[in-house]
Amino acid sequence: MWIQQNPSTPAPLADLQGRAVGLRFECEQCHTEVFTDLLGVPAPNDQADSPEHANNHEIEEIKCPGCEITHSLEVDSSFDGVMFKVSDAKNVSYQVSRI
Repeated sequence: MWIQQNPSTPAPLADLQGRAVGLRFECEQCHTEVFTDLLGVPAPNDQADSPEHANNHEIEEIKCPGCEITHSLEVDSSFDGVMFKVSDAKNVSYQVSRI
């Protein structure tokens, strides 16, 4: 089941920590629907000296199959939740791997 990313509200950390997710989004340039490989959701740094320093992230790239633009994918994890950021994209959704 695909879950639409709310740009102002992080996804629940408890549902995603230690799991792999796939992202689906629409390329803003050519409007192609793009699906990613599975991405890991990093755990926040529980030994950080403050909540601001606990944030952790993974960065990947993917080329749009429609127009060859390179999209930057970022998975930001904090104790407040997980945000998925994709450059030059709209309608970002995620799906948790069942594996």
